Amino acid sequence: MKPVPQATSLRRAPVQRRSAERLTRILDACADLLDEVGYDALSTRAVALRAEVPIGSVYRFFGNKRAMADALAQRNLERYTERVTERLEKTGAEDASGSGGASGGGGWRAAVDAVLDEYLAMKRTAPGFSLVDFGNQIPVGARYAEPNHRVADRLTDLLSGYLDREPDEDLRRVFLVAVETADTLVHLAFRVAPEGDARIIAETREMLRAYLARVLD
Repeated sequence: MKPVPQATSLRRAPVQRRSAERLTRILDACADLLDEVGYDALSTRAVALRAEVPIGSVYRFFGNKRAMADALAQRNLERYTERVTERLEKTGAEDASGSGGASGGGGWRAAVDAVLDEYLAMKRTAPGFSLVDFGNQIPVGARYAEPNHRVADRLTDLLSGYLDREPDEDLRRVFLVAVETADTLVHLAFRVAPEGDARIIAETREMLRAYLARVLD
C-alpha cells in the first residue's frame, strides 16, 4: 500500500503505519462516494461508515468534506505523476534509440502522449476523479487557476530532465498554457461523451503537438 501524500488540508499527518492505512481507507471511501452520490450529498459520516472507521478518525485528519476532497485531489496528482513517470521510463529507451535522444525526433511527442493518455486513463477509471480531478472541480463546476499551476509545475520538473531542457520560467509558462488548454478540451470531450469524445481528444493531441513544436523541436 502506497503512503498517502501529506496534503496541506490534513489536520494531522499520519505517523504510524496503522494511521496511514486508515487515512488511505478514508480517501478511498471518499472517492467511491463521490462517484455514487456526488459532492453535495457527500458527508463525513457516510465516509466513516464506508471506510469502517469511527467518525472521530475522519475528524482527526479533516475538518470538513472540502478538506477531504482537497486531500483526494492531492493524492490524484501524486498518482498521476507516478503513472507518467512509469510510462516515460518504459518508453524512454525506445524513443531515444529511434530518434537519437529524448529531445530530438519524436521524443517529446511520446512524452506529451504519456501526459495526455495517463490523464485520460484516470478520468475514465480513477474513483472520484471526474469530480475532484487535481482540485479544480470542487465546488462542482468551479474552475480555479491554482491546481493547473500545480500540475504545470509538476510536469515541468518531471519532463525537463526527460527533454534535456532547463526548467526555467519560459518552459513553465509553456507547460501552463498547454495544461490549461488540455484541461478545457478534455472536459469538453467528457461532456460530449461519457468516455471522452475520440474526435475532440484527437484534436486536443494535435493542438498540443502543434503548440509545443515551436518550443521543443
